[in-house]
Amino acid sequence: MGKKTGIIYLVGAGPGDPKLLTLRGKECLERADVVLYDYLANPVLLDFAPAKAERIYVGRRGRGQYQDQSEINRLLIEKARAGKIVVRLKGGDPFVFGRGGEEAEAVAGAGLPFEVVPGVTSAVAAPAYAGIPVTHRTLASTVTFVTGHEDPTKDTEALEWPRLATAHGTLVFLMGVKNLPAIVTNLRREGKPADTPAAVIRWGTKSSQRTVVGTLGTIADKAAEARIEPPSVIVVGEVVRLREQLNWFETRPLFGKRVLVTRARAQAGELSGLLVEQGAEPVECPTIQIVPPGSWAELDEAIAGLSRYQWLVFTSVNGVQPFMERLQHKGLDGRAVAGLRLCCIGPRTAEALASYGLRADVIPAEYQAEGLIEAMKAAGVKGQRVLIPRAAVAREILPEQLRALGADVQVVTAYRTVLPEVEADRVKDLLKKQALHVLTFASSSTVRNFSGLFRSRDEMRRLTGGVVVACIGPITAKTAAEEGLPVTITAAENTIPALVEAIVQYFSTCREGVPVRC
Repeated sequence: MGKKTGIIYLVGAGPGDPKLLTLRGKECLERADVVLYDYLANPVLLDFAPAKAERIYVGRRGRGQYQDQSEINRLLIEKARAGKIVVRLKGGDPFVFGRGGEEAEAVAGAGLPFEVVPGVTSAVAAPAYAGIPVTHRTLASTVTFVTGHEDPTKDTEALEWPRLATAHGTLVFLMGVKNLPAIVTNLRREGKPADTPAAVIRWGTKSSQRTVVGTLGTIADKAAEARIEPPSVIVVGEVVRLREQLNWFETRPLFGKRVLVTRARAQAGELSGLLVEQGAEPVECPTIQIVPPGSWAELDEAIAGLSRYQWLVFTSVNGVQPFMERLQHKGLDGRAVAGLRLCCIGPRTAEALASYGLRADVIPAEYQAEGLIEAMKAAGVKGQRVLIPRAAVAREILPEQLRALGADVQVVTAYRTVLPEVEADRVKDLLKKQALHVLTFASSSTVRNFSGLFRSRDEMRRLTGGVVVACIGPITAKTAAEEGLPVTITAAENTIPALVEAIVQYFSTCREGVPVRC
């Protein structure tokens, strides 16, 4: 058999919001052996690629910092000829001012198979996130995409300024913010009225999006005053007037806020998703990882003797899966817990149990150990045997108090929490740049592990000064205070939705002018 030939996927990464990646783009990344990505591709998208995939930055950021295009072409061809599945991840759409055509030509010329996966172009997405439709039935029947990267010192220009200036539709310039004064001058010289509405949108679709609105006569000065830099999209036309009415993205409660999510990677999705819905940008940095116990012997022994117990208590979502999987490993199913009273610390844990077809008999009103104690006390546990599969290290208040009530309690290890490999330098760098607005903690373990990223508490306090600290409940908040982190926000109940709601309420209060630290 001959040597296997790879394939190259030219994938549009979209404009910045990772949720705008196409399903096909995600599929290609999940299969990739090699990913060549640029500056405008959101690095979060690299998480879709297998851990073993080679990641090569061929980034482009500003003038004079471009990797030679021939070198990128060479890498694409070399990796594919080695039998690799290669993804060229390009910001926006590969064929809209992205040099995707040049790369496709090089690959085709080398006789290699390739596929183009279109992406959402910033020419449409950035204006949309700024509340500006590029076409409108009564205001603009046409839209023209224009490169703004023309050099104003050239003797001849490729752009037909007279035609652009007399067009009645919308003009969208990409990569043009550095040339904005020249763009304005050319349009006005060819007859475009000075009072034509115009807007500049930087980092469109991201929580760091900034929009400046003016007219052709004012937009260059306004953009300079606001220090708008690349990557930016320029929109010229009557449709800009609609922003005042259609500005949906920048009015979200947490717009512009960057929030550190310290939950385990497998569980971070819920919190990150809710934050995104409120306009925030989550920065996932798991400070906790859920791993199996050193030995299953203890849990297996408890499962073998389930008939001896009257209560089965889950104190965390994390305990449900390993318990049920071990049950199935032993050839058993939900029928093995028939006759036991099932108790869950909160609704999320009860939902995890329900996914196995089991309904919790007891869910306390207060979603923490103290609430469990009161609920089980009311149900009556004196003289009864209680099994608690939980983390290797946890608060002892629950088993101690249940024993004080006369229960026979056995605690078994179902999982351990450990400190994963954390990009401590990345977190510290974001804190130094004051690029994080909120730190979130959903358990005491995440707090303690976060604290362990720093050389000393003094370093942690210095870098986190002024950053809002949000905790899921009073126990986590107490741990944060003990570690030297002043807590600003504590959720009303121990759930992720309640934590996000508390953060939203806090910043809403800030906007209303109430004197709190924002």
